[in-house]
Amino acid sequence: MRWLALAAGAGFVVIAFLAGSRVEDTRQGLIAEVIALLAGLAGVSLIMYGWVAANIRTHAVSAPEVKSSSATQVRTANELVVGSSGLVVALFLIVGIAISAGLPWAALGLVLLLPMVIGCTYLCLRFLRAPERDWRIDLKQLRHLW
Repeated sequence: MRWLALAAGAGFVVIAFLAGSRVEDTRQGLIAEVIALLAGLAGVSLIMYGWVAANIRTHAVSAPEVKSSSATQVRTANELVVGSSGLVVALFLIVGIAISAGLPWAALGLVLLLPMVIGCTYLCLRFLRAPERDWRIDLKQLRHLW
């Protein structure tokens, strides 16, 4: 099922690119634009499902781990790395939009990226405010995030 979703998603993306090449300022061009947008949306959604579906199944089958309370848990620098890299990516995106499209579009981009910025800020603050911190970066733990 996962490979079928990946193949269908790739097919929809190809259809989106083909329809996007036919966009012009006519009625047929507008129809091609709508087809390109919808096919692109469906294609990217199916591709994302195909990539994530295997991870969902493996996590659902595994037994839940017993975790200690958040007050006694030692925070690693992974949270700081992920949070700060997300903030840097958001900053680059907002600055790029501001340079190329102007401040009103940058404000809209900031609104759209606000959940990401809040989540990344939370990760950084959770690490910095933890009573016990481990400043090493565990690459094995980071690999399981993706």
